Amino acid sequence: MKAVRFRFSSAVTPLIIITAFLLPAPSSALQLYARAGRTSSNAVANHADSLNTAAPVSGGSSTTDSLDSSDSKKGLYSPSGEKGSGLSGKVFARFVLPEDWISLASLPGANVSTASVQGTASTGSPETVFTMRSFGQKVRAWLNGYRLGYWPQEKGRLRSEAYKNPDGFIEVTPENEDTRVSEHFRLRDFVSHDQKEVWPKYVVLREPLLDKLELVIEDLNDHGVNAEGMRIRSGFRTPAHNQAVRNEGSARDSRHQFGDAADVFIDQEGNGKMSDLNGDGKVNFADVKMILDAVERVEARYPELVGGTGLYAYSGRSGPFAHIDVRGTRARWVRGVYKGRSRRVVRTRKTTSKAAPVKASPTKSE
Repeated sequence: MKAVRFRFSSAVTPLIIITAFLLPAPSSALQLYARAGRTSSNAVANHADSLNTAAPVSGGSSTTDSLDSSDSKKGLYSPSGEKGSGLSGKVFARFVLPEDWISLASLPGANVSTASVQGTASTGSPETVFTMRSFGQKVRAWLNGYRLGYWPQEKGRLRSEAYKNPDGFIEVTPENEDTRVSEHFRLRDFVSHDQKEVWPKYVVLREPLLDKLELVIEDLNDHGVNAEGMRIRSGFRTPAHNQAVRNEGSARDSRHQFGDAADVFIDQEGNGKMSDLNGDGKVNFADVKMILDAVERVEARYPELVGGTGLYAYSGRSGPFAHIDVRGTRARWVRGVYKGRSRRVVRTRKTTSKAAPVKASPTKSE
């Protein structure tokens, strides 16, 4: 019987040495991801996400903090002095895809079962990193027993790159729903309003939206309007829920389905309603327009956060409100504004990024 011979090429040894130098050590994987990693970036045309990814995210305890009752009264959830990411420095969450989690799982504090790494006071980072369920895990209209429905692209109705399918979904559970995603907002603020008894839930949410909302709050505060009580009236909507509320003003391809839009109002009294922001003794369109003024100033300073803003003067459970999104192109519209004694409704007038008027139509909100 002949002996089997193995030949060891002299080129193998140099190759192993070069590979050892080029591959990053596991302990530095998160720093490398933070500098060059991917965030949920779809739905903003021709604009990179606004988050500052130069600073590394530190791993720590995987437990989530809970909403303090005193925090809910004040409306400001973040202890002073904490520094987050984004242009505002007030974003405390990162949402990454499953393939990105490989670089995070080996770090201290990583909890693969809950897919989160949370910073602590000792690490100097209040940031929580969530891994998303990839869009490919969705089976028809469902994901893990939660009904999502179908996005426009799945139905062959792709209007532009901004309407592509989301990258993935953030899993929301009773244990993590109170996790702070920015200074003023919790993960639960953005959950779709349907399927209240179904767990886990799934959310599409993009960091630039959180960044823009925080900047609008900051701008209003700087202009003498107390905006600490900004509340989310409607955040993410599953396509199934969006279809169910079409008769209530939802657009067929609403930006709420892509995680980059929110309907907001400012509740200074804590009664769940829009407040009299301009102090004229009335709560009406003039108050919600002050939010638009802040959005205009924010977009002028940070064009990478440009998007749509719609003003709604409808009376309802929360009163007037504003829609804010970061779709990547400028859009403006108005709903439910009454003019004069005739109570004639002024229909929507949208404008493009060139401020050219678009023919008024009864199309639904974005």
